[in-house]
Amino acid sequence: MSIVNLQAYKVDKIEFVNELENGTKIALGNKYSYQVQYAVGKSVAKGTFDIEVHDKENPDKFRIHIIIVGIFSFDEKEKKELIHTETFKSLFPYAKALITTVTANCGIQPVIIPNIDIDNQEIYRIDGNQQ
Repeated sequence: MSIVNLQAYKVDKIEFVNELENGTKIALGNKYSYQVQYAVGKSVAKGTFDIEVHDKENPDKFRIHIIIVGIFSFDEKEKKELIHTETFKSLFPYAKALITTVTANCGIQPVIIPNIDIDNQEIYRIDGNQQ
């Protein structure tokens, strides 16, 4: 069995704002967060990827914000930090493709977000009260 298996995903939010004049040069920035919640007593987790790409100078005039959620099964023997990174790696390509597709279909140059090196990021772990 793989460490994680993506069972399903859905898009909870797509927000796209493009109020810039044609030909305006932009400098893109992005911010993101990723959270994993585990079902108690089951080998199932929900990963929520929230990403926004925006113009650094005019974020109110150009931005795309998406929230994509994945449902995963996982090997219970693995550490939560490894499950976190592996679920992110499984869900990230869907978020990347969605941003590129939405922007390309809106008549602008497609936005292609860079890969995110999750393996070298700090992972903050908050364990809820388990009963």
